Amino acid sequence: MRAAPQSRLQRGGAAEALALARELARRTQLVEEPGTELREMPDAGMFAAADQITVAGHDLALVLKSEDEVGEVVRLVEEARGRAGV
Repeated sequence: MRAAPQSRLQRGGAAEALALARELARRTQLVEEPGTELREMPDAGMFAAADQITVAGHDLALVLKSEDEVGEVVRLVEEARGRAGV
């Protein structure tokens, strides 16, 4: 995402990245704080989307417990990358 041209970000890449970052953050919160009200990662703008994925992905990686969980997250990332066209 960081290397994606602005035009690609505007055509939906940034929105797809934000959706992915939000999903990764949601999964982390479900593990770390089960039963609490879910918070939504804010939209920090299209140029922050790659950083939001990085932070959310790192946080999630710290709480994953199995190779199956890792595989599921990798699949989510690959699907999002395909939809974003990067």
